[in-house]
Amino acid sequence: MFASSRIRRILMNSIAGLGGIALAASAAVSMAASWPDRAIKMVVPFPAGSSPDTLARIVAEPLAQSLEQPVVVENKPGAGGNIGTRYASQAKPDGYTILVTINGPMVTAPTLYKKTLGYNPETDLSPISLVGTSPNVLIVPERSAARSVKDFVALAKQQPGVLNYGTVGPGSSSHLGMAMLEHQADIKLQQIPYPGFPQVITSVINGDIQAAFMVPGIAMPQIKANKVRALAITSLEPSDVLPGIPTMVAEGYPGFESISWNALFAPTGTPPEIVRRLNEEVTKILAQPTARQKMAALYFTPAASSPEALSERIRAEKKRWDEVINRLGLTLE
Repeated sequence: MFASSRIRRILMNSIAGLGGIALAASAAVSMAASWPDRAIKMVVPFPAGSSPDTLARIVAEPLAQSLEQPVVVENKPGAGGNIGTRYASQAKPDGYTILVTINGPMVTAPTLYKKTLGYNPETDLSPISLVGTSPNVLIVPERSAARSVKDFVALAKQQPGVLNYGTVGPGSSSHLGMAMLEHQADIKLQQIPYPGFPQVITSVINGDIQAAFMVPGIAMPQIKANKVRALAITSLEPSDVLPGIPTMVAEGYPGFESISWNALFAPTGTPPEIVRRLNEEVTKILAQPTARQKMAALYFTPAASSPEALSERIRAEKKRWDEVINRLGLTLE
């Protein structure tokens, strides 16, 4: 008698549990079917005017038109993008908050800020689509004797630990990219951190520092003005938006890749139908000539992707940069 009552209770609890799951699934389907019925917030964890902000606005306007609802860009800068990324990861997963961010908060931050990050990119955010990619540019002063990467490495080997380079801080792509070159070329350089790339480029022009890996948006005007010299770009293949500049691979460093990218994410738990719709709309937007022209002006190549491909890119980059970070013993807690 006791056993049969217990079995009945277990069965009733199981049925109730399945009913709850069914109700939740039904609610999610209903929410996805009516989405969107109000404004969507696009969180950018960097200041207005930054490349992630500009790219977000390139996508936001046509996305609003296709969804027939406002798409409002909200800047939440701080801590290298970690503050805004954490904010978006904690938002309600209903399709009304999406994130536009770069590699750092998704790839290197979990290793650099193991104790204080406050979010887990793998479990708290779901990929939607890659937006655009851009290689960094290795530059030297125009009056430098280095006219190739080979020349620069030779100069560094003649003066171990003497030549310096500019970065926008430890753990940045400008730092980790040069650390990767130091390791592969077996050279030793001195890092000089600056508040931002404008200060770095000024110091390269003045000859205060001997090299830097720079974002093209700031480097290219000075390269075209013959104030600094470009030695190489950090994509595996030549870039259509940076023609005539050799890759690090072509300069003798196989597999040398350091790509800046921007991508869209949603809080984990966002209905897959909404993620799929956003992916489809972003893919259409990035195929339009207007968006492509605007991105090319920023030296970015449109690069829509599936959520799965974006996840795989993040995993591959994390493996690469974790090796560099761990070799340096670098932590930013």
